[in-house]
Parts: sequence; structure tokens; C-alpha cells
Amino acid sequence: MTEIREPSAAPATPFVSPDPSRSSALPATPVVDGHGLRLRVWDPESAADVDAWLRGLTDPEFLRWNTPLRKVSDAATARESLESKTADAAAGRAMTFCVTDAADGTILGQVGVSAIERVPSHAGVGYWVLPEARGRHVATRSLLLAARWAFAEIGLHRLELGHALGHDASCRIAERGGFRYEGTLRGAMWEAGRTDAFRDVHAHGRLATDPEPESP
Repeated sequence: MTEIREPSAAPATPFVSPDPSRSSALPATPVVDGHGLRLRVWDPESAADVDAWLRGLTDPEFLRWNTPLRKVSDAATARESLESKTADAAAGRAMTFCVTDAADGTILGQVGVSAIERVPSHAGVGYWVLPEARGRHVATRSLLLAARWAFAEIGLHRLELGHALGHDASCRIAERGGFRYEGTLRGAMWEAGRTDAFRDVHAHGRLATDPEPESP
């Protein structure tokens, strides 16, 4: 396997107090490069993007730890879901990135910055990786890039990450990405495949003033 040498860790992004009058629009069609990856927007008109999105959201390991608000079960619902992500970006509510290999463009997974609030200056982050791309630190590397984008391009001060209690792999990803464990939230997430039962969540957070970790 070819070794990819990464640049040294970037300095922490200074926090700039948000201006409530500033436009809520997000940077148009952003592309974020680094750590051997490229983050780009998803294309609802691309068959490859729709297929990857469908596979990601119907993967048994994903569904073990997550219960989507809107069920995706086929190409039509996957395309509708991606169209909703495009609308969220246009409204400044969220940005969902397609994670690809920087060398050949292969789709590896997803990382998103959601529930963006400009005045309190915070947002949530989440990610998933396709089965064939696991074991290569794709989630950690994409999380580092998405956080850098949120701090530098949107000017956010705080990012929050939550995962189901017991999801140890996600806990390690959060910590490697500079998201410190901050406590356990009781009954803050649906149980797998249910909307009438809840489970506890590990809460992690990272500030713009925190140092940026090195990429694995």
C-alpha cells in the first residue's frame, strides 16, 4: 500500500464572534481537499451518488446504530433524500459532503455538518463509511476536514457529535478527531429500528479554539 504523507497539523482556527446580520447561505458547491480525501457535494442526478447513498443508509451496521428520520429503501427515496440535503444546504441549515478518494474519486462515505445555528455559533456533525472503505480511518480523516471547513468557512465556535452508547468505534473516531467526551445523555437517541424507544448517547464536543489533531 502506498503511504500518503500528510501535512503537519494546522493551527487552531481563531473564533470570530458571529454577525447575526450575516447571510445564512453556505459556500456554494464547496470542495474540501486533504488527508488523501476530497469532500464534495452529493449530486441527486448522479446514479453513482444515489446508489452510494442508498447503500450507506441501508447498511446493516449503519442501521444497528442509527434510525433515520426518513426511511430510505430504494433509488427513488434515496434521490429524494439527497434532494432534501441540497435544499438544506441552500437554506444554510446543513452541509452534507460526499467523501471520496482524492486519487480516483471513489465514493467512500458521508460526513455532514447539520443543525447549523449562526448566532449561538454551533452545529452537529455525523458520518458513515461504506463497508468496503472501512478500516482505513476514512471517518476520522473526513471528520477532521469537515470540522476545519465548519470553523474556517462558516466561522462556527462549537461542533457537537453524539453516538449511541456502546458504539465504541465511533467513540474512538470522535476522540481521534479532537472531539472530547463530555458526558452521557439519557434517552437522547432512538433505539435501532424504533421510534418508540430510546437509548443513551455519548456526547462529544470540539471548539474552534481547540488544537487540530494530526491525521491518522
